[in-house]
Amino acid sequence: VQLVESGGGLVQPGGSLRLSCATSGFTFNDYNMGWFRQAPGKDREGVSCISNHDGDTYYEDSVKGRFTISSDDFSSTIYLQINSAEPEDTGVYYCAAVSASLQPICTIWQGVYHYWGQGTQVTVSS
Repeated sequence: VQLVESGGGLVQPGGSLRLSCATSGFTFNDYNMGWFRQAPGKDREGVSCISNHDGDTYYEDSVKGRFTISSDDFSSTIYLQINSAEPEDTGVYYCAAVSASLQPICTIWQGVYHYWGQGTQVTVSS
């Protein structure tokens, strides 16, 4: 199993960025996936999740209306579109996957996820 994040970088406040998480080694539609982030000096927190089999999504309150999670079955990839970026969005962003048989409903509770990527750095600064 592999999850590989990409697309991180430096973005100005108010700017946009799209993160990708390419997956392999499991049946994409049988899994729910999430995006998590860890700011410097803080614990990792859940940002958003998506159920690959039915498209249900969930967002943490601070990113609602600014972030959009999506998935592409053909490429087995999920995305996180970041708009109106804020300095508080700075951190290492991770994607993770959990079998829907173990966790039927999309969740940003990271304790249930058993596959993780290596992370990609996002820095929001002028």
